[in-house]
Amino acid sequence: MSNFEKKFGKYAVKNLSLVLILCYVAGYVIELINGDFLMYLTLNPYAILHGQIWRLFTWIIVPPGSPDLFTIIMLLFYYNIGSSLENTWGTYRYNVYLLSGMLFTILGSFLWMGIQYMVEGGRIPADYANLMFSYGSIYFSTYYINMSIFLAFAATFPDIQVLLMFIIPVKVKWMGILYGVLLVYDLFRGSLVIRIAIGSSLLNFVIFFLASRNHMHMSPKQIRRRTEFKQDIRRNSRVTKHKCAVCGQTDEDDPDLDFRFCSKCNGNYEYCQHHLFTHTHVK
Repeated sequence: MSNFEKKFGKYAVKNLSLVLILCYVAGYVIELINGDFLMYLTLNPYAILHGQIWRLFTWIIVPPGSPDLFTIIMLLFYYNIGSSLENTWGTYRYNVYLLSGMLFTILGSFLWMGIQYMVEGGRIPADYANLMFSYGSIYFSTYYINMSIFLAFAATFPDIQVLLMFIIPVKVKWMGILYGVLLVYDLFRGSLVIRIAIGSSLLNFVIFFLASRNHMHMSPKQIRRRTEFKQDIRRNSRVTKHKCAVCGQTDEDDPDLDFRFCSKCNGNYEYCQHHLFTHTHVK
C-alpha cells in the first residue's frame, strides 16, 4: 500500500465517516419526500446492466433504518469510531478500508446475479428478474459495511470500554466477538443473497485482520506513533539534497541536472552544471 499511498494519498477524502452520514441524511430527506423513489437508488445489478448506471453510486445514500432516536445514536457512534480509526490509521488507509468494502459489496451483488442466472440456465423472465434483483438489492447496503467499521475498531482498540445501554461498561472486544458469532450464525442460516451480502461487505475486514494480525497487540498510541513516524520518514526523504547557489534550482526541479561543489569558494557552495564555471567565487 505504501507505493499507492505515495501516488494517490493526496486524493484521500478526510473525515469520510462524516461524508457517509451526510449521504444518509440526504437519503432520509428523499425518504420523507417520496419513499418509493429510494428503490431507484439501490444496488440492483440487473438494473445497472440495463442502463441505470447511477445505482453504482446512489446505493450509498440509502439509509440504514428509519430516522428514529436509536438510529441517530448509532450513527453518532459510528462517526466516533470511524474518526478514531482515521486518526489512528491515517486518512488514506481508512479510505482504502471503507471504499474497498463498498467495492466488494458491488462485486458481491453481481456475483449473486450471476449465480442466479447459472441456476436458471441463463434465462430469467425480465419481469421476474427485475422484481427478484430489486428485492435482493435491499441486502446489498452499507449496513454490513458499518459493521465492518465496528469490527475494525474492536480489533484495533480491544480494551476500550463502552457503555452498553448507556449503563453497563463492556470492553469493545467482547462486543466484537458477540457480533462475530451472530454473523457466523446468519451465514449458516441465511439465504444465498444474505450470505453473499455479508461475505462481500466484510471481506475488507478479513483482509485487514490478516494483514494486521502481527501487531494487534499494539496500543492505539503505539499505532498512532508508528503511523506518524512513517509519515515523518516520507517527508524527510523528500528533502532536497542539491541546490544551486546561483539559480536556486534543485535536483527535484530537474533530476537530470548535475551539481558540484566549488573548491575555490570559501564555504560549501554547490552549483548546477550551468553555473559551475561561470559563477563568481565566494571569498
